[in-house]
Amino acid sequence: MNICCNMMSNFICIDKNNADPDNIIIYSSKFDEYGIPINDGGTSYIVISYCPWCGKKLPDSKRNKWFEDIEKMGIDDPFCDNIPDEYKTDLWWKNND
Repeated sequence: MNICCNMMSNFICIDKNNADPDNIIIYSSKFDEYGIPINDGGTSYIVISYCPWCGKKLPDSKRNKWFEDIEKMGIDDPFCDNIPDEYKTDLWWKNND
């Protein structure tokens, strides 16, 4: 993950491991995507394509590719226990880039 500017680095939460309410941007390494959290008590966020501070283009989300790969493996439920370990982290796309 390359953080594009100091402001982004000041306000980013990586993989929701950091519960600081000042973290107004989330980075999901599994999907290589950035988002703004929806503060409704859940884990949802709105994916963003550009840094809100410097305007730099952020990487394209790999979420759709993740679901395509899982489906090709014959897995219909993305929340099941059958998902290979590498698909639970960023290894699945880092190993295929």
